[in-house]
Amino acid sequence: MKLITRKIDSLEDVSHAAWNNLEHRGNPFLTHQFLAGLEKYKCLYNHGWHPCHILAEDNNELVGALPLYFKTNSVGEFVFDWNWAEAYEQAGGHYYPKLVSAVPFSPVSGPRYLIKKNHDYKNEISDALYKAARLIVQETRISGIHILFPDEVDHKILVNQGLLIRTACQYHWFNHEYCDFDDFLSHLNSKKRKQIKRERDSVSKSGIEIEVLRGEEITLEHWQEYYNFYTSTFLRKWGEPRFTLTFFQSLSQTLGDIVLLFLAKYNGKYVAGAFAMQGENTLYGRHWGCNTHFPFLHFELCYYQTIDYCIQNKLGKLDAGVQGEHKISRGFVPVNTWSAHWIANIEFRKTIEHFLHHEQKYIELYMNGLSEHLAYKTL
Repeated sequence: MKLITRKIDSLEDVSHAAWNNLEHRGNPFLTHQFLAGLEKYKCLYNHGWHPCHILAEDNNELVGALPLYFKTNSVGEFVFDWNWAEAYEQAGGHYYPKLVSAVPFSPVSGPRYLIKKNHDYKNEISDALYKAARLIVQETRISGIHILFPDEVDHKILVNQGLLIRTACQYHWFNHEYCDFDDFLSHLNSKKRKQIKRERDSVSKSGIEIEVLRGEEITLEHWQEYYNFYTSTFLRKWGEPRFTLTFFQSLSQTLGDIVLLFLAKYNGKYVAGAFAMQGENTLYGRHWGCNTHFPFLHFELCYYQTIDYCIQNKLGKLDAGVQGEHKISRGFVPVNTWSAHWIANIEFRKTIEHFLHHEQKYIELYMNGLSEHLAYKTL
């Protein structure tokens, strides 16, 4: 194998087929359609994401890739390093720009070293991709590399490569081969089971109708309705929306039935919506919004409808996004997520390592505490 790495500024420089022949481990956010769509439909640059993806080729064949971005801020990463940036700047350095490997605005775990399926030299390719990223840091003299939300396989690789590992917590729901939603409820303790039934009854009795649309069933009108909900939520909470309407519209055309909308209708008009993507064994619930408040409608669209969808379609897991301890009482459980960091400045790297050592102890205590409050029956 004669491996060559090179940097590209746009996924338009890579064929759809070659990129998708790399191993994504069932994660739709790593497909060419999703990542190239972010570039094409102007979701990135205004928010500080500048593509500089690394490719690994053997005899002109794409055998590996590292999705990578120059970042001029920490917006849309969900691994919060604002304090690191402040300390770095106070010490006289420039924390930004930095290199980030992640799915922009999407805190979903998955592979970051994308290797050709069934390739015999996966370790060599991942090492070559990492060395190429390190070379970019050296040549541009930026502060470091941050690899966000690697899955368990890549987490182990990154540990072996010597990066600093940061642990965090999300809340996921797992399907234990439930027959239906009532079967799932029967495994919860009485208090939590009654709570969920009350919440679902409240939505049902309010006259709300739920539609679940997939792929080409989602029309331009549906996307427009959903986008109004999405933007109103963003403008109310975080400022300028990240995704554009044309990007959302492209997904149902390019990714088909793995793209879903859960829409709520009242008196013949749409009042709320939630967007999701279906992976190989996971449903990823992403953004939601509404224009009229109904009690518990958020829980119905984002949790109960998506749980029901997972059960009906025999999906093993629901990843409903970051944060939200309230998920625990609705059948979700805490799980570890990771990020990996290499800081060029040796002294600052030691400081970060010391910080992560203490933070790790807090995360372990926090997750152990959460485990005592799960919604499930105890034996």
